[in-house]
Amino acid sequence: MGEQHSVKFPQEVVEEYAALGVDLPAMFSAGDLGTRMGVQIVEASAEKVVGTMPVEGNTQPYGLLHGGASAVLAETLGSVGSMLHGGSSKIAVGVDLNCTHHRGARSGLVTGVATPVHRGRSTATYEIVITDEQDKRVCTARLTCLLRDAEGLKG
Repeated sequence: MGEQHSVKFPQEVVEEYAALGVDLPAMFSAGDLGTRMGVQIVEASAEKVVGTMPVEGNTQPYGLLHGGASAVLAETLGSVGSMLHGGSSKIAVGVDLNCTHHRGARSGLVTGVATPVHRGRSTATYEIVITDEQDKRVCTARLTCLLRDAEGLKG
């Protein structure tokens, strides 16, 4: 479940981070929490971030996908998009997340797609749509990240 798959990044982004000595796939991974939950980022650009997460292991007591798990997937995908928008001189810090849960999911994978609503100099906002394997909407989320100057990025 915690295995990382290769992520598709635009070539100019790969080159920008490589020049800084940054391992791009590791930097834009799902992080420790996302890894424990089985989040996989499969495509990433400032225009669109796609990721998946298994329902199994991420359920609430009724056997449905936990709303907090949807929030983790949404924040992960929106944060990656925000980081890619900000570029190598910025870091993205989530400051607002809201999620509307439309239906339950009991099994399989859910897929999240993050697309920008606003991309400015100091903030970025992404809408994240999470669907089940039948392409039915499970959750709609919106994440706003503050873009801060990256200090000691190579740290």
